[in-house]
Amino acid sequence: MVQLELGQVLAETHQLVQRVYFPHSGIISCVVELRGGGAIETGMIGKDGAWGASQALDGKVSLNHVVIQVSGTASVMDTDQMRQLASEHPALRDLLVQYEQFFLSHVQQTAACNAAHTVQARACKWLLRMNDLVGPDLPLTQEFLAQMIGVRRSSVTPIAGELQSAGIISYKRGHMHITDLEQLRASACECDQDVRSHYRRIFELAEKDASLHSVHLDRRRRGSESARMFCGKLKN
Repeated sequence: MVQLELGQVLAETHQLVQRVYFPHSGIISCVVELRGGGAIETGMIGKDGAWGASQALDGKVSLNHVVIQVSGTASVMDTDQMRQLASEHPALRDLLVQYEQFFLSHVQQTAACNAAHTVQARACKWLLRMNDLVGPDLPLTQEFLAQMIGVRRSSVTPIAGELQSAGIISYKRGHMHITDLEQLRASACECDQDVRSHYRRIFELAEKDASLHSVHLDRRRRGSESARMFCGKLKN
């Protein structure tokens, strides 16, 4: 178990991935950095996933700047150990690949969302995702929210004010609290529900195709606690 500190960089773009992270709390953010100095978040990883597992399987590099957006804790495994474990348990390898498939669908949904939906709808979608991972109390600045949805901070300020006036959020510098989750969902674009649907479909299929229970038992005997917890979270 390790502590994930706010702003901690797990990988730079094109850096070889050497560790796999299975978050118990907090949020890992994958960010595309632009040459002009801007950055856009393409995906969040939290207690429902893992970062570095698919790269570990094939010795790949990180394609994004990966940073801790919300502090928390994670179990960590060396990539060589992860690769060996996955080779010994094909069901585990399949599950990790399926999570990568889900994350890719999440990134693709984000690209479509950024092109088609209003800034307010996109902001509400990201706040819903953060709520799923860490709850309604969000350590979040307007600067980071602007980065999440790929706009200037000046575009976020009036939106935060409108959401607060509507009683959907309360905001103090560096902190947001979701006060009306149903209204937030009503204000978000359909991408939130689409991503949820992708997750359910992929892992319902995974449960039909593999006996995860036997894999859990094998990993417990080997003491692979982090991988066991990852699979358990996906199953639940």
